[in-house]
Amino acid sequence: MDVSVDRKKMFVDGEFVEAADGEWREVLNPATGEVIAGVPEGSGEDVDGAVWAARRAFERWFDTTPAERSRMLHALADVLEEHAEELARIESRNVGKPLSSARGELPYIVDNLRFFAGAGRLIEGKAVGEYQRGYTSMIRREPVGVVGQIAPWNYPLMMAVWKVGPALAAGNTVVLKPSEQTPLTTLRMAELAAEIFPSGVLNVVTGDGEPVGAGIVKHPGVDMVSLTGDVATGKGGRAGGC
Repeated sequence: MDVSVDRKKMFVDGEFVEAADGEWREVLNPATGEVIAGVPEGSGEDVDGAVWAARRAFERWFDTTPAERSRMLHALADVLEEHAEELARIESRNVGKPLSSARGELPYIVDNLRFFAGAGRLIEGKAVGEYQRGYTSMIRREPVGVVGQIAPWNYPLMMAVWKVGPALAAGNTVVLKPSEQTPLTTLRMAELAAEIFPSGVLNVVTGDGEPVGAGIVKHPGVDMVSLTGDVATGKGGRAGGC
C-alpha cells in the first residue's frame, strides 16, 4: 500500500491498533475509484482479542447504572453532532452517496443515540402474577454480555449506531465489524468515543466477512449477534457480504 495513504487503525480495548499480522487493505471512493484510506485487515486473532477485551469490560460495565450509561450515550450523541459535517463528508466520500444525503442522515443518527440513552433508563422488571401461594413471580431484565455486530455498507454510521446504542444502553459490551468497503465513519466514531466509554466496552474490528465477521458470529465469547446482511449470510452463520 502507498505509504502516503491515510492509515486508520482498529479500536480494541481502548486502544487504536493495527492487525495482529500487520496486513492492510485499501478503502476506495466508489464514485471515482480513488484510494482514500487504508485500514487493518483483521484476522481471527484480532477478533479473539476484541471479544475477550469486551468480556473483561462486561464485568465492570454490567454494574453501571442506567443513568451512567445514559450520560455516556448522550455524550456520544453530542460529539457526533459537533462533528456532523466532518462525518457527512467522510460518509459521502466512502459510500459514494451525495453529500446532501449524508448530511441528512446525521440528525437521525444523533436522535437515535438520544432515544436509546433515554430508553435505557426505563428498563424495569414487573410483577407478572401469583402462580403459587406465597410466591411472587417477577421479571428482571439483565444484559446478555458481549454482543457481536456486523453492519452493512450502505448506511455505515447509521446502522452502527442502531446496533451500538441499544446494546450499550442495556449494559452489554460490543464488538462491531463495519463493512470492509465502508468502515471510515465507524472508525471515526470510535475515535470520538474513545474518551467517553471505559476500555473494552466498544470495540471495532475491520476486515472481511471471512475471517472477521464469521469469527465474531462463531466466537464462544459472544453471547448475541446482530447482523444486517443477506439471507444466505444469515442462514450460513457467516458475516461476509454485508
